[in-house]
Amino acid sequence: MYGLIGKMRAARGQRDAVMTVLRESTGALPGCLSYIVATDPADADAIWVTEVWTDQASHKASLQLPEVQAAIAKARPFIAGFEFQVETHPVGGFGLPASKTG
Repeated sequence: MYGLIGKMRAARGQRDAVMTVLRESTGALPGCLSYIVATDPADADAIWVTEVWTDQASHKASLQLPEVQAAIAKARPFIAGFEFQVETHPVGGFGLPASKTG
């Protein structure tokens, strides 16, 4: 499995607009096992996104899907920036299949 955890910053007062776009664009994405959008209780403009994919190729391919490209274009005016993103290798957990490599 392939995972990403990222923190983005919405333009002041636009966090809900960005989260709406993110949630609306996370339907049936091939290879996506989990896509969680969360607020930061200490920062009114921060958004955390935690993703789990079957593999890195599935994530990369998703970025080329027309619906994902449309969501990126729709959210872009409301995003102030991206603070960081880290890659992970999920090994399982509630709602995820167990990793074969652990």
